[in-house]
Amino acid sequence: MEKKAGPLFYVFMVIFVFIVMFPFIWIFLSSIKPSSDLFGDNAFDWFSDEPTFKNYVSVFTNYPFLKYLWNSFVVSSITTIYTVFIASFCAYAIARMQFRGKTVILGLVLSVSMFPQIATLSPIYIILKNLGLTNSYIGLIIPYTTITLPLSIWILVVFFRKIPHDLEEAAKIDGATHMQTYWKVIFPLAVPGLFTTAILAFIAAWNEFLFALTINTSDNYKTVPVGIAMFQGQYTIPWGEICAATVVVTIPLVIMVLVFQKRIVSGLTSGSVKE
Repeated sequence: MEKKAGPLFYVFMVIFVFIVMFPFIWIFLSSIKPSSDLFGDNAFDWFSDEPTFKNYVSVFTNYPFLKYLWNSFVVSSITTIYTVFIASFCAYAIARMQFRGKTVILGLVLSVSMFPQIATLSPIYIILKNLGLTNSYIGLIIPYTTITLPLSIWILVVFFRKIPHDLEEAAKIDGATHMQTYWKVIFPLAVPGLFTTAILAFIAAWNEFLFALTINTSDNYKTVPVGIAMFQGQYTIPWGEICAATVVVTIPLVIMVLVFQKRIVSGLTSGSVKE
């Protein structure tokens, strides 16, 4: 018989959720305050006496914010599709095939992900500049691979290793090649892991700032994080508009996670129980 949670558990959960959500709640409340309420004696008041949505209107009328959103969506989507596609083959080979140097390859993948971005920024920028790829989508997709590909490979290796080998052996007995085995047997079973990896890769690319700031300096190719950072007022920083833009940027990620939460949880837990 399952034991019911006590009232202290629910009190703890409410406190925990409030702490986690507090930054987003505060930013949202700040986004609907007039500029006068963001400073002075009213700066720490939860609610404004005169709430307004002018900051949201200003974000879309005074800045090319829709263009920033589109740029982020295009770069993040292409990066995610390309990365997960390549990572799935790499992870399958490492997890399911026998060859020398697998441990070394995984170590190299991990070492690439541990490099600080600032250390690789200069050589990557010089290469892209010489190739004429700055201020372009492909100019961000290439360096974003250094962030998302190692992460994707490491996550997918774990999922592929948890798939029973008997299924693969049965496919080989039936005369299936490695590619046929992958597409008809392994791939359908790895869909939860692939989906989870794609979500994490998309979020990583969507939130990236340093490469986007350095490589794409034209307004036509700036992504959302850089666009928000470039918000400027004549005499002060427009914190209300920045908060409004932050809410707008966060909402698509929240909706995506809520819509696909079952698949994400399934992907994160599918390798936790050994068959």
